[in-house]
Amino acid sequence: QVQLVESGGGLVQAGGSLRLSCAASGISISSYVMGWYRQAPGKQRELVASMSTRDTIYYADSVKGRFTISRDNTKNTVLLQMDTLKPEDTAVYYCNARRVSDYWGKGSLVTVSS
Repeated sequence: QVQLVESGGGLVQAGGSLRLSCAASGISISSYVMGWYRQAPGKQRELVASMSTRDTIYYADSVKGRFTISRDNTKNTVLLQMDTLKPEDTAVYYCNARRVSDYWGKGSLVTVSS
């Protein structure tokens, strides 16, 4: 059974930092495209950052220069370091693993106060 479990969300002031972690079980993340998505209230889910199996990285324009995605294959964990957070970054953040199938975590709430 595949599980993706996010942690590290919370409340932070604008300009602060948080680090999200996604612990995977049932799959080897080195064989998957790993991504972080977010969904703000009343908005569609959007891709924030992703890392391919060859470590090609994508960032949404809105987070470039502020967020960093990384992967620790030995711990089967994906991280999202979020710096210089803005109120518009407030959302539920979801971990995603994609190959033939899509797997999703349950999400971690990030709230950035102004």
